[in-house]
Amino acid sequence: MAVIRTDLANERTLLAYLRTSLMMVGTGGTLIKFFGESRELLIAGYGAIGIGAVVLLAGFVRFFQTMRRVRSDCQ
Repeated sequence: MAVIRTDLANERTLLAYLRTSLMMVGTGGTLIKFFGESRELLIAGYGAIGIGAVVLLAGFVRFFQTMRRVRSDCQ
């Protein structure tokens, strides 16, 4: 039963990383699209997109590490 709860918590955490990443990419895209004439906001937009990609990558890495650790503890 505890393994199932841990799996579900791990999936919720991945979804939280995905939601945060999507928000960052959306914010970056909005800054680029609507405020692209300002150099500072253009840089901030591309930076937000980059940060969103890093957050997504970190979420996937954490998800698979936790999943592997839980699976190995079960056996």
